Amino acid sequence: MAGTYARETEALVIGGGPGGYVCAIRLGQLGKKAILVERRELGGECLNRGCIPSKALIHASLLYHALRTEGPDIGVIAENTTVDLAKLMQWKDAVIAKERSGVQQLLKAAGVEVLYGEARFTSPRTAELAARDGGRERIDFKAAVIATGAAPVVLKGFEPDGKLVLIAEHLLEIRALPASILVLGGGVSGCELGQFLARVGVRVTMVELMPQLLPGLDADLSREVLGSLKKLGVDVRVGTRATGLKRESDHVVLQVEGPAGASTLEAERLFLTIGKRADTTGLGLEEAGVAVEPRSGFVTVDDRQRTNVPTIYAVGDAARPPMLAHKAYREGVVAAEAIAGRPTRFEFRTVPSVIFTSPELASVGVTLAEAQAAGGKPREVRFPYAALGRAHAAHATEGWLKIIGDDANGLVLGVHAAGEAAGEFIAEAGLALEMSATVRDLALTIHPHPTFSEALQEAALLWLGEPFHVSRRVGGTRGP
Repeated sequence: MAGTYARETEALVIGGGPGGYVCAIRLGQLGKKAILVERRELGGECLNRGCIPSKALIHASLLYHALRTEGPDIGVIAENTTVDLAKLMQWKDAVIAKERSGVQQLLKAAGVEVLYGEARFTSPRTAELAARDGGRERIDFKAAVIATGAAPVVLKGFEPDGKLVLIAEHLLEIRALPASILVLGGGVSGCELGQFLARVGVRVTMVELMPQLLPGLDADLSREVLGSLKKLGVDVRVGTRATGLKRESDHVVLQVEGPAGASTLEAERLFLTIGKRADTTGLGLEEAGVAVEPRSGFVTVDDRQRTNVPTIYAVGDAARPPMLAHKAYREGVVAAEAIAGRPTRFEFRTVPSVIFTSPELASVGVTLAEAQAAGGKPREVRFPYAALGRAHAAHATEGWLKIIGDDANGLVLGVHAAGEAAGEFIAEAGLALEMSATVRDLALTIHPHPTFSEALQEAALLWLGEPFHVSRRVGGTRGP
C-alpha cells in the first residue's frame, strides 16, 4: 500500500494484544466498523513474548523434571531423559502460531480490518498510520482505543543487547542454554523463568531488591517459592541492590550490595526482569490532548475506560494496574460497549492472579495484614493439600489453601493457595468475593471428589470449626 491514503472508521483500536483484539471483536459484534492497527504480531506481548510461550516452556520443564525426580517414586522410569531445546522451541513456536491464527480468524469473523504499522494521533479525531511497506495513511475516527500494552523497565547501564543481557523476549527465543545465568528481579517473570532455567540444568542466581521475592504478594506464598527455588539449587539474594554491570567477551560481572555488604556475581548471561511500564511512547498523546498520570505513566481513564478526551479510550497495561491479560480482556469489552452506547462499567471487587511457578500460586482478595488494616474482625485458616485424596493420587501433597473471612459478618475476604492446579479453581473464590458470599456459602457448595478444588470447601469448613478431613487444631481455627 505504498503511497498516501485516507480512510475513516467508527472505531480505531491501536494495539492487537489481549485488550485490543477483544475490544475490536466486541465492537464488531455490536455492529461497529472497526480498524485494528498492530505494529508487530496479533496477540501482543502476552501471546507472542509472554504468557503463552513462557507457559509452554514451563510445562516442558515440569514434565522433564517430574520424570527425573518424581517418576522413580511412583514407578515411572525414563532413562536418559534429555531436553532437545531446538525441538522444544519449535513446539513453542507452533503453539504461538496456532493461537495467533485463531485471533486473526476471530477478528475476520467480527468484520474487523487489521492493518500493520505504527499509529500516531494527530488530533482527537485523527491518526496517522506508518505502514510496514512505507506507505502513509490518515485515519479519521469517531472513537479510538489505546491498547498498546507495556514495555520492560530498563536500568541505565543494564540495557539489554540480546547476547549477554537478556529480557524475557530474548530468553523465550534462546537457542542455546547458558551454563549459568543471573536473574535480576525476583518478580513473576523472574521466578517463573528462573525455575524453568534451573529445571533444565542452568545454574541460576537470583537478585531481588526487596526483602522478599514476589513483592506485594502474600508472604506465605513468597516463602513457598523461595523454598522451591532453593530445592532447585538456585542461589537467591533478597534485599540486594545491583550497583553496576561489566560485560566481558563471554560473561557478565554484576556488582551487588546486600545485607553482607558489597560483592560481585558472575555468569554467562544476565536476565533483566525488574518490571514493566505503560508503553505509550510515540503515540502522539500530546497532540490528541490525552492526559497521562505523571508518576506512573498510565493513561488516565474513568470507569468506562474513557480518557479525558471524550473520543479516546484506553485499556490494558497502558491504562492502569494490575498488568494482567484477563483484566485487559474485561477493559476491552467495557471500552467497546461504551463506544457503542451500551450501559457498562469496569467495576470489580478483586482481580484474581496466578503465578506459574512450582508450586503454582493463586490469589484473590486481601491478605490477612490488609484485612486487619481495613478494620473488622478478619481471621484466616490454612488447609493442607496433604489432607486431599486427589493430592496423594497426583503425588502433589506439598501445597495448601488459606481462606480469610470476617468474624463480624462471615464474609469471604481473601483466598490464597500454593499447590497443584491452584490457578484452576481460584476464579471460584473470585466469584464468591464478587457475590459477597460468606465462608459458609463456600462450605455448603458441593465440590466434586476427588479434585484439588475441594481444598476451598475444606478450608471453609475449617474456618467454621466444622472440618471433616483435618483436626480442628490445623490452622489454629476456632468457630465464630
